[in-house]
Amino acid sequence: MYTLNKRTGLKALVVGVATACLVAGSAVVAMAQDVTLKMAYENNPGEPFDQAMHYWADLLKERSNGEIVMELYPSSQLGSKKDVTEQAMMGMNVMTLTDVGFLADYDPDLGALFGPFLTDDPQKLFKLYEGPWFKEKAEALREKGVRIVMSNYLYGVRHLISKKPVRTPEDLAGMKIRVPNNVMQIKTFEAMGATATPLPLGETFPALSQGVIDGVENPLSVLYGQRFQEEAKYLSLIGYLTNVSLIVGGEAFFSTLTPEQMAIVEETARETGLYSQKMAAENDAEFIEKMKEAGVEVIEVDKAPFREKTKSVYGEFPEWSEGLYEKIQAELK
Repeated sequence: MYTLNKRTGLKALVVGVATACLVAGSAVVAMAQDVTLKMAYENNPGEPFDQAMHYWADLLKERSNGEIVMELYPSSQLGSKKDVTEQAMMGMNVMTLTDVGFLADYDPDLGALFGPFLTDDPQKLFKLYEGPWFKEKAEALREKGVRIVMSNYLYGVRHLISKKPVRTPEDLAGMKIRVPNNVMQIKTFEAMGATATPLPLGETFPALSQGVIDGVENPLSVLYGQRFQEEAKYLSLIGYLTNVSLIVGGEAFFSTLTPEQMAIVEETARETGLYSQKMAAENDAEFIEKMKEAGVEVIEVDKAPFREKTKSVYGEFPEWSEGLYEKIQAELK
């Protein structure tokens, strides 16, 4: 009887261990297959960026057979881009729209790519972003906890909408202009003669309507999408920055994905970036017409005085690597 019980117990133990391993194995497979990404951004529903994120979410779902799901959180629902970037670095499954102006906090050299009037040709910028210098920078960011997921998003050319007409840099004297909270754009508008006022995008409309600020800079799609034309009636096409944007998440989270999952994320990210470039090329003329219909005066400015005023900005970053500006110019050419 003892032998029988011993054998029965041993058999039960083996079956139990096998079952546990099978269950554990199934859990691992499930975790490897089911991925939820939270995409947080300051843009409102319906804006081109929001449309592009829906496009990306659909691509991810299709290519992964539903195993990778991207949830969208527009209108600053999860906080500012700085908030979300910090959440990502802590290991959360979040991503956000950002650019090298913000990432200069982690590598000062990156700020040079967000300088005023660097180039009017976005394709030159995309080529630089795909080159060895930027790839080296991206790898260094990964070591600090930031993973660049998309680097070819064309956010647009940044212009100025304001409550008073701006035709020359002198017109900016005494005006408070909302800028993102990064050093390069703050210094750029100070060089133009304005009082740069950093604010999250989600707080900008009330600030404009209450007179806290006099104007806002951004691409046309964002200026219109955020309804700034309801409070400001002068659009100055200063075109001081061709804005390539990045989508970033946390290395801690993305390192848990399988190589196959990461390949799908990166492949669909690149396709979405190409989609954004197509949208940007088609939309600017349409938004200018919509601005006019809303009673906005569109001002074609002479960019030369603005460019001249902002040349000094590139000499205000002693923390940059030696010869950085010249190196970037050489790559752009």
